[in-house]
Formats: sequence, structure tokens, C-alpha cells
Amino acid sequence: MTPGHGVPQQRSEAAPQRPNTDRLFFALLPDAPAIARIERLIEDLRHDHGLKGRSLGASRFHVTLLHLGAFPGVPQVLVDAACAAVQALAVIPALQLGFDCVGSFSRRPSNMPLVLLGEDGLIAAKAFQQALCKAMVRAGEADGGAAHYTPHLTLLYDDTHVARRAVDPITWTANEFVLVRSLLGQGRHEVLARWSLHG
Repeated sequence: MTPGHGVPQQRSEAAPQRPNTDRLFFALLPDAPAIARIERLIEDLRHDHGLKGRSLGASRFHVTLLHLGAFPGVPQVLVDAACAAVQALAVIPALQLGFDCVGSFSRRPSNMPLVLLGEDGLIAAKAFQQALCKAMVRAGEADGGAAHYTPHLTLLYDDTHVARRAVDPITWTANEFVLVRSLLGQGRHEVLARWSLHG
């Protein structure tokens, strides 16, 4: 029987929304020497400012390029489309990154991110981020990212605000960019895809 002809209709109810478990984003990752310098800097900052927050750790240090969103599981269709959209960016030369200051990224009451920042040393990263956003827009997979992109690398989270201050430069050459899966609430990152940068 067709609906409405002798078959009682069941009221359609929206399925309960599943909680988000995964966040996806494109990123640049520091190399091993940079990670070692970052870890030493964190120890110095914890000592100088009496910070209690723990280092994010080598497996989670990254420079976000573009967030794709948070989801209840990994949306494979989006992953495949994003990977296809950015494939052509692999022809871009390797990026030189340089961070020369540190400071808290917000003034919220607690759990403030303490981050590495920079100016001239991050021009290449900003240009690459714009190219990435344009590639995603052309594919219809993103809105172009934040209007005011500030490249940064989060060191830790702490309740103490740290005013912006200069540090000895931490530099590295980014020879690749990656698509990262962050497992929410687990403090764990997984690299889903990698693209080498040439030059």
C-alpha cells in the first residue's frame, strides 16, 4: 500500500543528534629540531611565569591552516573532496617559518592558550593559507577561512595570562602540509593525508 491509503502514518521525529567526536583541519607540522627548541622554551616559560599547564607535546604541536569543522565521526566524503581540492598545492615551494615571540592568545578567565607568534617569518605561511582557502572555495568545500588569519603554534593552556614578549627565533622549513584528525576530548591527533611541498 502507498502511504495514506490504509497505513497509519508515523510522526516523523528528528533523530537525536550525535555528539561531535572529531575535528578536521589542515596544518603545518614542526620538524624534530624545532620541536626540541619548543620543548625547551616551554620549560623556560613555565619557570619564568609559574605556569602549571602541561606542554601539548610533540605529537600535537602544529600550525593550523584551515579548520574544516567538527563532526560525529570522520566524514569520508568531505575528506576525499578536501584531499582532491588541495592536490595541486603540492607544486608550491617548501615554506620557511619563523616564530619570534610568545604570549597568551586570549584573556578568558581560565585555560588560556599560550602560543608562539611572529610577523615577517610567517609571511609565507599566510600566503599559503590563502592559496589553500581559495582551492577549497573553488571546490565548494569551505567559505575561505577566517578573514584575519594569525599563524600560531599553541604550546600549552594555563590560567595565567602571559603578556606578549620576544623569544629567540624558532624556525623550520615546512616540506609538507597535512590533513589532521583531532579526536575531541582524547588529546590525540592523527594525520589522515600528507602532501609534499617542493623547492
